[in-house]
Amino acid sequence: MRCLLTGGAGFIGSHLSEALLDRGDEVCVIDDLSTGTIDNIKHIKGHAGFRYVLDSVLNRPVMAELVDDADIVFHLAAAVGVRLIVESPVRTIETNVKGTEVVLELAAKKKKYVVFFSTSEVYGKSDRPEFSEGDDLVLGPSFKGRWSYAASKLIDEFLALAYHRERGVPITIIRLFNTVGPRQTGRYGMVIPRLVHQALTGEPMTVFGDGTQTRSFTHVNDAVWAIVHLVDKPGAVGDIFNIGGDQEICIQALAARVKTLLGSSSPIVYIPYEQAYGDGFEDMQKRVPDIRKIQNLIGYEPKRTLDEIILDVAAAQAARRQR
Repeated sequence: MRCLLTGGAGFIGSHLSEALLDRGDEVCVIDDLSTGTIDNIKHIKGHAGFRYVLDSVLNRPVMAELVDDADIVFHLAAAVGVRLIVESPVRTIETNVKGTEVVLELAAKKKKYVVFFSTSEVYGKSDRPEFSEGDDLVLGPSFKGRWSYAASKLIDEFLALAYHRERGVPITIIRLFNTVGPRQTGRYGMVIPRLVHQALTGEPMTVFGDGTQTRSFTHVNDAVWAIVHLVDKPGAVGDIFNIGGDQEICIQALAARVKTLLGSSSPIVYIPYEQAYGDGFEDMQKRVPDIRKIQNLIGYEPKRTLDEIILDVAAAQAARRQR
């Protein structure tokens, strides 16, 4: 297939590009490098089936040509990370909503298949043990900017499904849960890359809040395997799928695990949310996916353990510092 990846120079996009090239697809990446980096794709720049465009998805004439040339569009371009969301809410909302509008409008002209990347954030403050695709979504109040990202991605989901039902655009929505691995940075609040960096450099390892909030983590290679196999299934069209890990851990235990695995002497310190993100910040107390739906369709099972994820991130960070 001819694949277009918006935001393809980002962490997940670069790994997905590799996987698509490995199976013989042609890949075109468009990225404005606002959160991605050319370093993520420099090792595949010479591949015969790969090309990249440094531009924004909001550039409609450029996007029109790229979408027209593609068989499938993987729409990853979005504002990412809690810190960026809190610090730049206008950018978050505009990037997510306007960018998705452009992609869907252009894809509708020739019914191009769009794989839209959403997020576990849309589940909000739900207190269910696991989040299932059909669950009610519980967001906080609009005056707390933390929820602007979830709300914008939820609007995108509604819009994508509307294009599918009303205009016949093939759509698959993927809700990613805490995907981690090499090339991811802690710059925008990603917890494992941040803790690993702090452990390796001897800095205090920062846990926000009381550390009892729980998460599950997925190795990027497991997530990419699921994505690639999902888009080959006709039954995925018009539907929503969680992709995530099946092991739950609280953040204070995660910090302790990183410290032990890496043999670090860094102290673990607790930072109030107000100090980390400003007044009125709300967090999700848990974020664990129900993955039975994607398991039933493609046989997805996360392969990499949390320890493997941590060690892979640490190895990548050490190699980058050596370079």
